[in-house]
Amino acid sequence: MLTVLETLPERFLDTPARELHQIFSGPTLIHLSGRRQPAVFVSVLLHGNEDSGVVALQRLLRRNGKRTLPRALSILVGNVTAARDGLRRLDGQPDYNRVWPGGQGHGDSPEAAAMGEVHRVMQERGVFASIDIHNNTGLNPHYCVVNRLDQAVLHLALLFSRTVVWFRGLAGTQTTSFSSLCPALTVECGKPGSEANAEHAARFVEACLHLSQFPSHGVHEHDIDLYHTLATVRVPTSVSFGFGNSLADIDFDPHLDHMNFRSLEPGTVFGQTSLAMPIGVVDESGSDVANDFFACDDGRITLLRAATPAMLTLDEKVVRQDCLCYLMDRLPLAHGQPQLHALSAGA
Repeated sequence: MLTVLETLPERFLDTPARELHQIFSGPTLIHLSGRRQPAVFVSVLLHGNEDSGVVALQRLLRRNGKRTLPRALSILVGNVTAARDGLRRLDGQPDYNRVWPGGQGHGDSPEAAAMGEVHRVMQERGVFASIDIHNNTGLNPHYCVVNRLDQAVLHLALLFSRTVVWFRGLAGTQTTSFSSLCPALTVECGKPGSEANAEHAARFVEACLHLSQFPSHGVHEHDIDLYHTLATVRVPTSVSFGFGNSLADIDFDPHLDHMNFRSLEPGTVFGQTSLAMPIGVVDESGSDVANDFFACDDGRITLLRAATPAMLTLDEKVVRQDCLCYLMDRLPLAHGQPQLHALSAGA
């Protein structure tokens, strides 16, 4: 299923994400030479409706022209078949960002075999840094997601945004699988289709290509807004929902995504329901913590403890295919080190 190229197809630079299926028959790994080795690895279009990564690379490479890149660059172009229809993934497809080595599902799928081969090839070649470029469908700032809190990855993240989320990792994601090989992160570039979002990603990748090494000094607390993901909120498949739909099992606030990256107090209302506990909430270990975070009294779904949500979306298909949101706490730094003891009970 995986195609490996040593040169960039000329048509790539001018082809929109929705038309890349005309160039690539499936996931494609492209190795481009540079003055320094090893390469920066960049994955784009793991979700077919998230095009900022494609546009960013096209811009960067057009600007570079025929000059040798300052550092080698390896590009993975992911789900071109879903991109054709502007979808995160097609029905019947696994999520391209859940099938990487270490994942617990889809192990025998062609997609998992392709991502496993990408991981093997990049491990053999060596990787300077790994960047997975994404968009989201709600109102979110530009931010990074990291799985490790070492100084190199935090310095890398700060090249993109001072807002950084530490998530111990979903098994099978690209960033989780590469975290043992090199500084690895996911960058969330806001909504797709935005010229400014793509330009921010392009300048970030360009900055990474110019790095000769990572700083040895620690990150200062005043330079970073660091969050820790506590739990993932999902709607069970058996529960109907909507945003401003009083006939559904859950009628979520139609402006719910305005709560992203806001510190919410206990008692904040997420929506209305007639069910006892209609949402599922799991922590990083996979334990059910719904009753630690939410109450359903008098027909209202309310937050029980202070938390900051991320990736709240009003896109019902995305909620079904992924989640409603993540819940986070701020994570202080002292002397450049995260203060894990500051996490609240129940994290």
